[in-house]
Amino acid sequence: MTLTIDTSTPESRALLRPDLQPEKKPLIGLLREELADALISIGVPERQVNMRVRQLWHWLYVRGVSDFSKMFNISKDLRAALDEHFTIARPEIVEEQISQDGTRKWLLRFPPRGAGRPVEVETVYIPEEDRGTLCISSQVGCTLTCSFCHTGTQKMVRNLTAGEILDQLLIARDRLGDFPDADTPDGAIVPAEGRKVTNIVMMGMGEPLYNFENVKQALLVASDGEGLSLSKRRITLSTSGVVPEIYRTGAEIGVMLAISLHAVRDELRNELVPINKKYPLKELLDACRAYPGLSNARRITFEYVMLKDVNDSLDDARELVRLLKGIPAKINLIPFNPWPGSSYECSDWEQIEKFAEFVNRAGYASPIRTPRGRDILAACGQLKSQSERMKKTERLKLEAMMIAGHGEA
Repeated sequence: MTLTIDTSTPESRALLRPDLQPEKKPLIGLLREELADALISIGVPERQVNMRVRQLWHWLYVRGVSDFSKMFNISKDLRAALDEHFTIARPEIVEEQISQDGTRKWLLRFPPRGAGRPVEVETVYIPEEDRGTLCISSQVGCTLTCSFCHTGTQKMVRNLTAGEILDQLLIARDRLGDFPDADTPDGAIVPAEGRKVTNIVMMGMGEPLYNFENVKQALLVASDGEGLSLSKRRITLSTSGVVPEIYRTGAEIGVMLAISLHAVRDELRNELVPINKKYPLKELLDACRAYPGLSNARRITFEYVMLKDVNDSLDDARELVRLLKGIPAKINLIPFNPWPGSSYECSDWEQIEKFAEFVNRAGYASPIRTPRGRDILAACGQLKSQSERMKKTERLKLEAMMIAGHGEA
């Protein structure tokens, strides 16, 4: 007897080629109205949709559930339908490194999108006595090629979706026991009380404002008061200076702003931060002065990496103060961490202190970031994913730097 299979339908083709089955749509990162549309698409009656959205939102972002079967107040039939069409699974943790001082770094692998390949990003958690800060990536790789930044040596692969940005926060809360009824791992260094992840900074791999819409959506979900409920004053977005999107960040997202400045003259900043050729210092600082909500209580943070004999003179400090006149600001001074192939050296500690003292006397807070995580590479500008990474033996030799002082309440 001859068996004939009709291959004219997607369902029959999937029997022959399981890899052709439609991908499940991720629900993490959807706004409420998008979540409602997703439920309607699988037959949830419209009169039930608002209730079901509230239930899902609670399970995803308050309880931290990553398995539909654990949503106990939703019927078994609906849970089965959700599982058939959608996914809320976490990305794979390829590697977790824990520093002696409690800094943690995760290498996360996201599944392929369409015909693409799996991609990897790094996410870093920095604990302190009174806060826990999570540094989140927005892109795989980076297009900016800042000359002192190791991440900039990795070619751009793609933007992360809103869900992939949020997944980094969810993974961290999973691993730290930061959801209800979850236990903190034995020996973990976390804030003395309250939440383990209190602050997030968009300072990982990539330029957030070159992925504006996905970053915006992720941060709006993260700051939603009925879910993850992070205060917008505890969320800081760092940009190298994508001027057209800076105003939009304040108006449409409303989070704290940080600027990767690193130089006070256009000719040097063109070299250190090449986007300056497109948006020079005057345009950048004008955009900062116009940032919505700017005040002494909502200061802009300016990041300034200290490079020996490059940008660390007192003349540089004097020009920095002049440039920032009229902008409520804080200047974070970052001792440079060398990496293989870098041509820069860290400024002498005495010079960093002189620079900080001058800026402080001019009325600007200028904390020097405390070196942390010396046994893992987890610093600003040092993240680089497995797709194009240094050897582990090299990475473990380098210093890490604490990402601190952002989003103060």
